[in-house]
Amino acid sequence: MTAVRQFLFRTQGEDRLSAGDIATYLYLLIGTFVMFGPVIWLIFSSFKPESELNRFPPRLLPYTQSTIELPGYDDPLPLWEVTREDGSIDIVAEVARFSVQYQMVDPDNPSMEPETVLLNNLERVEEVRFSLENYAEGVISFNFLRYLWNSIFVTVVATLLTLLVNSMAAFSLSKYKYEGRNVFFLIMISTLMVPLSVILVPAFLVVNSVGWYDSLIGVIVPAIATPTGVFLLRQYMLTIPDELLDAARIDGASEWRIYAQVILPLSAPALAVLTIFSVMWRWNDFLWPLIVLSDSNNYTLQVGLNAFRGEQETQFHLILAMTVLTLLPITLVFAFLQKYITTGIATTGMK
Repeated sequence: MTAVRQFLFRTQGEDRLSAGDIATYLYLLIGTFVMFGPVIWLIFSSFKPESELNRFPPRLLPYTQSTIELPGYDDPLPLWEVTREDGSIDIVAEVARFSVQYQMVDPDNPSMEPETVLLNNLERVEEVRFSLENYAEGVISFNFLRYLWNSIFVTVVATLLTLLVNSMAAFSLSKYKYEGRNVFFLIMISTLMVPLSVILVPAFLVVNSVGWYDSLIGVIVPAIATPTGVFLLRQYMLTIPDELLDAARIDGASEWRIYAQVILPLSAPALAVLTIFSVMWRWNDFLWPLIVLSDSNNYTLQVGLNAFRGEQETQFHLILAMTVLTLLPITLVFAFLQKYITTGIATTGMK
């Protein structure tokens, strides 16, 4: 703990904060708030009931109305604070509601006749409660496990194919010398400037013509070759000495064996970075699966979340809860592979 404390509170000077230290810590605090503030708000909001989400001004913590179980009533009764004419405040429980008139009973004496109280004399008794009702209702109300399996299948298969295809292309562009290699590489990189909306219709027509419409393979195959992945791997493979490949060829290794046993192991940091990128791309992809898939049994999680948005009403409390669940796999993948990001990107393109 001492080492952590010294790292977090170290300064440029020896004993006190300088102007540079204050500016640095202020910049880091603002950056932390900007980066993690929306995520924290999302997590807390996923525990809020629908009425709390519609409240203005909004509150960070998930407040819910307190309830009490009383004999003679099947369901828990909401608690209210009622302001009397003399200014005193009592706690009462709601048993019925008629417009702005509420039928209330004393929790300490529930057998007494209910009294009528006007709404403008009432204030809700609230407490912070992290309830899992939104998560349970969201999982039950739509085919969550099926959508989760579809998303995992698409992400895993697409990522494996992306690593295979992009690494083979990068191997060719970095270690083989042939006419037109640089031209082909520039043409491939230039496709990064082409927006998805331009190729959306042609890609859909191709997928439909080969019979992949409304199937997971139609979601997987069109996106496995990525210019970003080829560029990242190519730049990393350029750092691998050609002498290693020449020595393997002298020992009788085939080009496939060189690719599998020399290039891929040495490119592990770059492959890990591309794995993270690919998992994020495939897991969060919404537009292409929405166009290709029509059967709800083939929906991924991102498309399935769209089911909570109706023509008359949007169930934001369920969308927020399910969004948090969809973030968990990405967070776990990033947590396990994040140590390769700096290594893979920092060494890309270095000789």
